[in-house]
Amino acid sequence: MDCLFCKIVEGSIPSQKVFENDSILVFKDIQPAAPVHVLIIPKKHIATMNDVAEEDLPLVAEMHRVAQQVAKELGVADTGYRLINNCGPDSGQAVYHIHYHLLGGAKLGALTGISDSHA
Repeated sequence: MDCLFCKIVEGSIPSQKVFENDSILVFKDIQPAAPVHVLIIPKKHIATMNDVAEEDLPLVAEMHRVAQQVAKELGVADTGYRLINNCGPDSGQAVYHIHYHLLGGAKLGALTGISDSHA
């Protein structure tokens, strides 16, 4: 498989890990769009949110639990953060392995219209 995030999970591509457990990995985005910008990924390869199967729903719930925990640890839970999942080409999904962008640490602009700033 030629998936960038799978290679990060296996360790063949380095990342700045923020959190890791048996099923989830969180690491810093290499092109941050906010002072705090991390990616939350499942270690299991699932291409898009549309490919999440019934048996994957606990894994997606775990991603949300980890997002809450990491937001607290990074100091943005109380001031606010944005959790984004892009699904498919029109959304700007660049890596076909489901993931959430967690952004915070500053007052974030409105997420409307057509923009590359929050891909």
